[in-house]
Amino acid sequence: MTDMITFTRGVPPAESFPNEELIECTRQTVNKHSAQILQYGSAAGYKPLREYIARQYAVNCEQVVIGQGSLQLLDFLCRISLAKGDSVFVEQPTYDRTLTVIKRAKAQLLGFKLVDGQINIREVKALLEKGHIPKYFYVISDFQNPNGSVMGITERKVLTSLAKQYGFLIIEDSPYRRLRYEGKSLPSLFEISPDVVIHMSSYSKLVSPGLRTGYMVLPKVLAKQIIKYAEDTYVCPSFFNQAIVLEFIERGMLEKQVNNLIHLYRPRLIAILSVMDSRMNQFGEWVKPQGGFYVGLTLNKDIDMWKLSEAISSELALSDGCGFFLNGGSHFIRLPFCALTEDEITMGIHRLADAIVCSLK
Repeated sequence: MTDMITFTRGVPPAESFPNEELIECTRQTVNKHSAQILQYGSAAGYKPLREYIARQYAVNCEQVVIGQGSLQLLDFLCRISLAKGDSVFVEQPTYDRTLTVIKRAKAQLLGFKLVDGQINIREVKALLEKGHIPKYFYVISDFQNPNGSVMGITERKVLTSLAKQYGFLIIEDSPYRRLRYEGKSLPSLFEISPDVVIHMSSYSKLVSPGLRTGYMVLPKVLAKQIIKYAEDTYVCPSFFNQAIVLEFIERGMLEKQVNNLIHLYRPRLIAILSVMDSRMNQFGEWVKPQGGFYVGLTLNKDIDMWKLSEAISSELALSDGCGFFLNGGSHFIRLPFCALTEDEITMGIHRLADAIVCSLK
C-alpha cells in the first residue's frame, strides 16, 4: 500500500521542536516564578513577556496583549470592534481561519486578488475613492498564507499611506516573518507606519504551537477592550506557557532556534521549487517564496479538479483551495513543505503531476 503524503496543514515537524531547551526552561521557570505563573493573573498576559515585546516594537506595554495564540486575539478584536455593516478588506487568497473569524463577526468581506503575489493597489484606491472605507484591511505581508508571497515595498508604503488618508487600520499578521531562507527582509508595515497598523504574531512557528503564545500590538483603547473581553471569557491566559517562552528568549535560545529552523527548512523549500520547476510548469503558476511555510499553486483552468481529486485520493491529501477565497479558488492548491522531508516533497509533487496528466486524458 502506498503511503499517503499530506499537503494540508502548515505545521512544524516534530524534529523542529527544541525539546531539551524547553525542559530546562520549564524547570528554571517553575523554580524561579512558581508563585506568579501557577496563579491567576492579568488577562493581558504575563507582564515580563509583554514588556519584552513592547521593547521590541518600541511601544508602551499597555499596547501589548498576549493570548492563547494570535488567532484568538484576532477573534476578540473582531467581536469587540466589528458591527453588522462594517467591512474588512482582505487579500485573495488569504488565511482561511481569518475568513471564518471575520464572517462570524457579521462583517462584510471584500477581497483583492493577488497578482504575482501583490495586491492591485489601483483597485484598492478605486474602491476607497468611491467611499467604500473598511474598518480593517487584513494582510499577511511576509510569506503569505497560503500564497507564499512577500508584499513589495511600494505596496507597503502606498497601503499605509491610504490607511492614513482614509482612516482605516491595517491588521498585519506576521507569524512567518523571521523564517526567511533567502534574500533580504523588507520593513514591516508596522515599522513603516505604526499609527495605522495593528501587528499580530506568535511563537507557534518559532518555538512550538503547543505553547499557544500569540500576541497583538495595537492602540491602547482597543487593547483595553480586548483585555476586558478576554477576562470575561477565560479570566487569564496561561502565564506558565508565556513564562517558558520568555525564559527561552532570555537565555538566547530563540536566536539559535530560528537559525536551526532556517537550516532545516531551506533545503525543503529548494526541493519543492526544484521539482515544481521540472514537473509543474505546464500545469499552472506560482510565486517562488524565499521563506515561510507555503507554495501556492494555481492550476490551469482546463484541468478537471474532480478527475484530479479522484486520481490522487489514495496517494495525496490536499486542502480545499476554495477555503482560502471568498469565491472561487477551486483550482488553487496550498502546498505546505516544512513538515515533509525532501524525499516526501519530491515524491508528492511527482504524484500530483502524474495525477494531472491522468486527469487530462
